[in-house]
Amino acid sequence: MDRIESLDVLRGFALLGILLVNIVAFGLVSSAFLDPGIYLTPIGGIDYIVWAFVELSSEGAMRTLFSILFGAGVVLFVTGSTAKSGWLHYRRNFWLLVFGLINIYIFLWPGDILVTYALSGFVLWFVRNWKARSLLILATFLILIGSLQNFALKSSLEIARDAAEEMKISISKGEDLSEETAEWAQGWIEYQEDNQSEIDNIPNEVKKRTSSYASAYEYNLKMANDTIYFVIPFFLFLDALMMMIVGMALFKLGILDGGRGIRFYTKMMCIGFLVGLSINAYEVLLITNSNMDILETNPYFRFTYHFGRLFMGLGYLGLIILLIKIEKLESLRFRLACVGRMALTNYLMHSVIALFIFSGAGLGLLGKFSWSQLYLFVLLIWVLQLYLSPLWLKYFYFGPIEWLWRLLTYLKIPKMMK
Repeated sequence: MDRIESLDVLRGFALLGILLVNIVAFGLVSSAFLDPGIYLTPIGGIDYIVWAFVELSSEGAMRTLFSILFGAGVVLFVTGSTAKSGWLHYRRNFWLLVFGLINIYIFLWPGDILVTYALSGFVLWFVRNWKARSLLILATFLILIGSLQNFALKSSLEIARDAAEEMKISISKGEDLSEETAEWAQGWIEYQEDNQSEIDNIPNEVKKRTSSYASAYEYNLKMANDTIYFVIPFFLFLDALMMMIVGMALFKLGILDGGRGIRFYTKMMCIGFLVGLSINAYEVLLITNSNMDILETNPYFRFTYHFGRLFMGLGYLGLIILLIKIEKLESLRFRLACVGRMALTNYLMHSVIALFIFSGAGLGLLGKFSWSQLYLFVLLIWVLQLYLSPLWLKYFYFGPIEWLWRLLTYLKIPKMMK
């Protein structure tokens, strides 16, 4: 299997894996991802077990792997003997941005990653010729910045919460409170009020998102704008960029194309999973012991979050390339490669399927299933895409959206039919 095929297998695996996390936001209310306690307390039962398994194995890891592969794809596109011009690179990313905006606003998926990837891709042009060592230093710096940001956010909220408790005690005793403590306490009160308003708004959210496409569109508009103007610039941009740069470095080191030996990938898999699972298990334990405290459940409040997802991503990378090199699971590898070759089409298909199943544009089943029941839809979508992707590529060179993307990038009509 050549290096392009190996990247396709990895991309297909990551694309399907992302659905393990996204299905929660597709099928449950918008606050479920950051505050799963509204569904999972009291702790215990099958829903909690499924949540814990996904937290351990997939949350952040699949997005990391997908970002690594995007970074490698940029290296392939803009360097080497077949390097494309900066104009083509930016035009390609511009249309990816357009697809992402359609996904957010038309397909009603505020959790889209395409806009983030397009914006990050604009930046990657400037480091395309950096050596692997320099890229790894930059990636390490960005991961530390992201981790310190998480630490600062959580620490600030903990100080605010302590101040609010201190204010309660002072009021009960009739004691004066310092102006600084009162300001911190007010910050926590406002944060709590925002969280509570989201919970109180759940019946209205379900009604709006399931009544009709028009009402779902109207409700989604605020979440979509929050994604564009707050979530992406303050969280997702750095989240993606750090791992894309890791991917650029790994590709230049000959790791992503299977250029190293079996022993190397075995070590990568073992170290990646050992460190990644240890960090993730520690986080799950903290969340469980806190009884789903939102300061623990929100991944962007965890200092260890980026380290855990990076090592899990490297573990999966080692595992998949190892399976490729020892020629195991050939049929599954072929189907994953086909899913990966149609990754953009399949990613948007997730949104369209979810739009039909859960929103008012279709069956309106949002909130009708438990946390664990949603994963039946994951299995069905996996089977569908593992079947349809090879079937489509039997007759066509590209997935339909990939074909359109090439047309818009090169301004030439690509050959479609085989």
